Amino acid sequence: MDQQLWEKCVAFHGHQCPGLAIGFRACEAAIEKLGLEFSADEEIVCVTENDACGVDAIQVITGCTLGKGNLLYHGTGKMAFNFYNRKTGESLRVIAKPNAGNMDRTQRQAFILNAPIDEVFSFGKPRYGVPEKARLFSTVVCEICGEEAPEHKIRLQDGKKVCLDCFRDYSRGW
Repeated sequence: MDQQLWEKCVAFHGHQCPGLAIGFRACEAAIEKLGLEFSADEEIVCVTENDACGVDAIQVITGCTLGKGNLLYHGTGKMAFNFYNRKTGESLRVIAKPNAGNMDRTQRQAFILNAPIDEVFSFGKPRYGVPEKARLFSTVVCEICGEEAPEHKIRLQDGKKVCLDCFRDYSRGW
C-alpha cells in the first residue's frame, strides 16, 4: 500500500474510514488491471454508482472529477465503480464484495486496506460503454429567476425558457 497516497486521500476526505478505503483499493485495482495513470483531462473516466466516501479517493488518485466531466454519478447506491481508459478502450467494473464477518469499523478498514484485492472486490465489465466527452453548452437566462443555466437544463413552461428550479413538473402519477 502506498502510505503517502493513502494519507493524501485522508487529508482530502477529512478522516479515515472504511468507505475511503474502498475507493482507495478500487483505484489500486483499476490501476493494476487497466494500467491507468492520473487523468489530466478526460483520458480516464469513472462512473461511480454511489456518492459515498470512496469517491473522494477516486478523485485524488485518478484525477477524475465532476468539474472535468470525467467523474459521473449513476445512482444505483451500489459500492461499484466503472473505470474507462479512453486511450486503450479498456474498461473495468469494480464491485465491493459484501461485508464478510463481524468486524467493527477499524477492523473493516484494516481488512479493506490489507486483504488481497480479490477478497475485497468482484470484477466485471461495465454495463454500458464509455460515456461521451463533456460538451460545452450555450448559456440561457431563465425568464423567471434571471439566473443562467446551460441550454440542456432549460425547459419551456407557458412559452418561457425556465431553469430546472423554476420549472413546475407535470406528472399524472406514473
